[in-house]
Amino acid sequence: MYDVIVIGGGPAGLNAAMLLGRSRRKVLLFDGGKPRNRWSRSMNGFLTSDGMNPREFIQRGRAELEKYSVEIKDIEVASATYSKGQFVVNDAGGTVYRSRKLLLATGLKDNWPEVEGFEEFYGRSVHHCPYCDGWESRDKPIAVYGKDRSGIGQALAMKNWSDDVTLFTDGTDKLQRADLELLELNGIKVVKGKIDRLEGEDGMLQHIALKNGERVPQQVLFFSEGARQQSDLGEMLGCEFTSKGVVKTRRKQQSNIPGLYVAGDAARDMQMVIVAAAEGAKAGVAINMDLQQEDRKRVPEAERHM
Repeated sequence: MYDVIVIGGGPAGLNAAMLLGRSRRKVLLFDGGKPRNRWSRSMNGFLTSDGMNPREFIQRGRAELEKYSVEIKDIEVASATYSKGQFVVNDAGGTVYRSRKLLLATGLKDNWPEVEGFEEFYGRSVHHCPYCDGWESRDKPIAVYGKDRSGIGQALAMKNWSDDVTLFTDGTDKLQRADLELLELNGIKVVKGKIDRLEGEDGMLQHIALKNGERVPQQVLFFSEGARQQSDLGEMLGCEFTSKGVVKTRRKQQSNIPGLYVAGDAARDMQMVIVAAAEGAKAGVAINMDLQQEDRKRVPEAERHM
């Protein structure tokens, strides 16, 4: 029986496991090896680790856990249930584990536009987070992908990083007159043609090719098509979800299930690496405090009234 099982080996899971290990808890961490940012070459906006390769960040984190005897298993979790005050976890190989508390740090995966060549450029010149990759894209011609009216907000936001911003609506024509006036007022060009493919070399975008044969020069593309849960474990366990599809958590990352915590992108907060790590720290402390309450010896009821 483990004190805590952590599912997810990203910044949230690692930071939680570290604090729990430092609290002398028996911790098991599962890592399925599919982090949300695995296509990226650099991880930005994390103090002291700005620009670090995400894989190096994970390797360093795992190495730091060794001195705290945190057990790590590189395998996906197939199922998890809660019964009679304990969690039962089954890995993809069929092995069963039990714990008093469970932390889900399973993250999200982004919805990609159905555009040919997208994966080739994703993480190098195609991005979804301006705070993570906007600085590296500064002063370049920036494309924003958004069907119907979904790209307006991001197109306006990208003016912070470049004066040359173009909104691509990929064959849709739902922009209203007020939308067009606002975009024009802010110097944002609009291309409504259907996109055929992205073109470039070595992961660096050079053109956006349209179905009509036009090739629009661009160096960077940002998109925001939403994201979905990387794992269905939260749903399997009966977690409550927000309208945005993330697990609803309380102030210290507690879910609606007793003893189940959720941290990182899978939960409700801002989706950045440094925030995920902070949420992992919050969850680790809260879980240890919860365990302390359970372990604490108490004066028998009869003795209280003597």
